[in-house]
Amino acid sequence: MLDGVSMDQLRTFIAAADEGSFSAAGRKLRRAQSVVSQTLANLEAQINVPLFDRSGHYPRLTDEGAALLSQARLTVNCMDGFKSRARAIAEGLEPELSVVVDVMYPMASLTRAVGEFRDAFPDTPVRLYVEALGAVVQRVVERACRLGISGSMPAVPESIDAEKLLDVPMVTVTGPTHPLASLERVIRSRELEEHVQLVLTDRTPLTDGKSFGVFSPQIWRLADLGAKHAFLRAGFGWGHMPAAMVHADLVSGDLVPLRIENFQPQTPPIAMLAIYRKDTPPGPAGRWFLGRLKQTSNEE
Repeated sequence: MLDGVSMDQLRTFIAAADEGSFSAAGRKLRRAQSVVSQTLANLEAQINVPLFDRSGHYPRLTDEGAALLSQARLTVNCMDGFKSRARAIAEGLEPELSVVVDVMYPMASLTRAVGEFRDAFPDTPVRLYVEALGAVVQRVVERACRLGISGSMPAVPESIDAEKLLDVPMVTVTGPTHPLASLERVIRSRELEEHVQLVLTDRTPLTDGKSFGVFSPQIWRLADLGAKHAFLRAGFGWGHMPAAMVHADLVSGDLVPLRIENFQPQTPPIAMLAIYRKDTPPGPAGRWFLGRLKQTSNEE
């Protein structure tokens, strides 16, 4: 009999408890009092639990009824959420927002956009990956993510569409103990070649044979930007970093900016692009998220 409990019965139970009488519940549900009374009687018979004490002038929740009321609310709310999400999906809303983000993208901007997305689409979960170089494009090409934010690739495959989001300011730095740190002048290319350059490595074959901002034959390749940051602070080499990520280090002196000949008057920024397959462009949720990223970048 428990399997026969309906959402209508639970809604009637909640209305009667909230309104304090069967007649008031009937008015709220636009039903006759007799229908409300019979619906609740059937529910009690099905679950074999008395929900209301009817001995007084007004029905009063029993202890058992009070214990089951919160569960009834939770069940009804879950069903309402299920129907709302099903309706949104039927109208074209993505069942989830799957995004892969370039490791160079400013996390503060991303965090704000994700927080506002959560408020705007509370029933749409977010699946987020952080990658570098070709790994961003690969996840989109292989349909592992519907939306990507790529900034470390000079070009994208023909199957991918791209939209400009923002430029990420970059800075060339090293640790204060590194020999280059004491050179308070423009550093020539041949001087850089004498020292190890720390660079991000691509875990995919998409950038084989290509280099981005590499000027030294002595290279340490790191798959993690956090490791590169730590190695730079330790003075293991020199390299390019997002300015926002190392701002505090530059202020404290834990990192020292370098003026290199190839990048004058300053280290060029990285252009961040929103990318997606041409045959599966962003749906309503993805398009909203892209718009918020663009707005956030303009606010900074």
